[in-house]
Amino acid sequence: MNIPLTIAGAIMVLTTGVHVFAGGPEYHDVYQTVLPTAHLASMAAVLWHVITINLIVFAGAYFWLAQHSSRPLMIALAAMQIGWIGLFLFYGTTMLGSLWPMPQWVIFSATVLLTIYGARQRDVALAT
Repeated sequence: MNIPLTIAGAIMVLTTGVHVFAGGPEYHDVYQTVLPTAHLASMAAVLWHVITINLIVFAGAYFWLAQHSSRPLMIALAAMQIGWIGLFLFYGTTMLGSLWPMPQWVIFSATVLLTIYGARQRDVALAT
């Protein structure tokens, strides 16, 4: 079992829980009441749930990777999360003037670093 990838999976499970149970009332429910049209509200709902699905898939993929080897999957997960990091950093700094109103980039940075560390551990284990 690859411990760094197991930890990354656990972080994604916790992140999913925070997203659904804390973010839902704070953001999703508000979007549904303040957006001016049903079309915008439905689009916000779809996007919200797409994020939920992505977080669940991230968690499952990390737990799978903890038991199996797939460099392409590791690269895909890291690339997607680097994209998420970029979005949080860009919009935090350009629209909010700070990195800290949306600190989610820290979580995704941690999982990318764990992915890299887990891949290196796997490489060392395979070489011996």
